[in-house]
Amino acid sequence: ANYWRFHEIDFVERSRKGAVEGSTFADWPITYADLEPFYTKVEWDLGVSGLAGANPFDPPRSKGYPLPPLPIKPAGVLAERAAKKMGWHAFPAPMAIISQPYHGRSACVHCGFCETFGCEMNAKSSTLATMIPEAEKTGRCGIRPHSYVRRVATNAAGRATGVTYFDASKREIFQRAKSVVLCANGAETPKLLLMSESSRFPNGLANSSGYVGRNLMFNGGAFSGGVFEHEINGFKGAVASRVIQDTFELDPALGIAGGGGFDFRHDLPPIGFAMGGLPMDAPKWGAEYKRMLREYFTRSVYILAHATSLPVETNSITLDPTLQDAWGLPAIRMTFAEHPNDVKLNEYMQDRAMELLDAAGAKKSWRFSRDPWFPQVHLLGTCRMGNDPKTSVVDRHHRAHDVPKLIIVDGSSFVTSGRGQPTMTIQALAFRAADHASRMARGAARS
Repeated sequence: ANYWRFHEIDFVERSRKGAVEGSTFADWPITYADLEPFYTKVEWDLGVSGLAGANPFDPPRSKGYPLPPLPIKPAGVLAERAAKKMGWHAFPAPMAIISQPYHGRSACVHCGFCETFGCEMNAKSSTLATMIPEAEKTGRCGIRPHSYVRRVATNAAGRATGVTYFDASKREIFQRAKSVVLCANGAETPKLLLMSESSRFPNGLANSSGYVGRNLMFNGGAFSGGVFEHEINGFKGAVASRVIQDTFELDPALGIAGGGGFDFRHDLPPIGFAMGGLPMDAPKWGAEYKRMLREYFTRSVYILAHATSLPVETNSITLDPTLQDAWGLPAIRMTFAEHPNDVKLNEYMQDRAMELLDAAGAKKSWRFSRDPWFPQVHLLGTCRMGNDPKTSVVDRHHRAHDVPKLIIVDGSSFVTSGRGQPTMTIQALAFRAADHASRMARGAARS
């Protein structure tokens, strides 16, 4: 539930910092200022806890947070200690978890089952607890679970007219629509477009640029751990309570593009901890393994470094030529290799994480291998936004360049990866796209 806004630099980094060889690094066609009102809308509509003005690197904001930050955890105290020692700044983590009752939902009770679990209190401000129930209450939104869209349909003029989908019984159904909004994120969105090929769109729908599925990005990063003398009990409550962003924009003298931030955390449940929470050189069985589990589970703190990932045209989502899924449709094939800058950046971030653990007073600290930790999540960039139809899939309002009445708004629209945590930006983009689409429908907007 980390809910960081992108900063101003995330949208204009190419023009500010220059090109990076081997990357399709580019500016967004919108700026932070264009998106700021919708970031605010996300925070207030969903419920985000935080403290405006606490982060010295924060971009301008038009309004404070609707809720105060969650209480600081012991790991957060260690983050503050480490940051102060290094001359850095730790600030309350903006979290999509409500610290007080909000819009009929109960506040966080700081249980030990947060990340990877559903929230029994509905304190997590996920769309399952907020936007979807509110939309259903209007009577103008219907959810069809266990459905699988297989094709976006178009007419002879190339306009989107609806979707064909399989229902829970694998029956094929056509749903006509005045417009189609595709929000299946960085892998399933390009897959669906590529499966929607036709004589008019032989290379896949909305793909005259050839950019559908290309420029796949994750959020880079690194993971390090430390064990402390006293109990930390970091498994209780929300995962993170303090964030550090002093490395958000790196000194150009380092010769590394991008940047990122850190949070101190403990997000492994007991089984996950037993399988991967101990130092890399720890035994995997036996009496010493059991002793370390007992000691380390309550005394360990982890630092997750959240970092940028450069777009590379050959990093892609395509259709597998032979492998099929349970519906007989092509499976996804992912092709990915990190840009050398990302490797260098992530090593730099892990070095700083180790310094933070040392500054916090860890008795022992260790690095986790970046394989299989990273890259792994936040699939971004595969239907990039841009003004030029030759180098992008959607325009600045998320309308497909090639297909009238087709809107694509999810992580695939991203031009750069940002410094971690894309969910809030995806939601802000969705609010902005919806605002423009509704004004267009009323005839009040211009292209």
